[in-house]
Amino acid sequence: MPRVRHKLLTCSPGCPVEGVLHLIDGKWKGVILYHLLDGTMRFNEIRRRLASVTQRMLTKQLRELEADGLVERTVYAVVPPRVDYCLTPRGRSLEPVIMAMKLWGDEHILPPVAI
Repeated sequence: MPRVRHKLLTCSPGCPVEGVLHLIDGKWKGVILYHLLDGTMRFNEIRRRLASVTQRMLTKQLRELEADGLVERTVYAVVPPRVDYCLTPRGRSLEPVIMAMKLWGDEHILPPVAI
């Protein structure tokens, strides 16, 4: 079982929802998980897809996803260093949640208006 960064959420019937939101909170985690649904990616591949994320923030978010057991990080001992990220089975189990959010966004979020 992965190390859990959050307290046990047994306070009320809404706590499982709160727990999921803690796992995918923040601006980038849900988007990172969405892109990793396509398969294993290197750090810079993820960064290119999230054009406005800083390297520091992406590293932080990936580390938190790894600590929560949603993402697996594989380091290869080569020069230059190579690091791959992929979803764990636990992370992959969020696919219906992530895809439901995408579908809802497609239906309810209007595209930006050009000025």
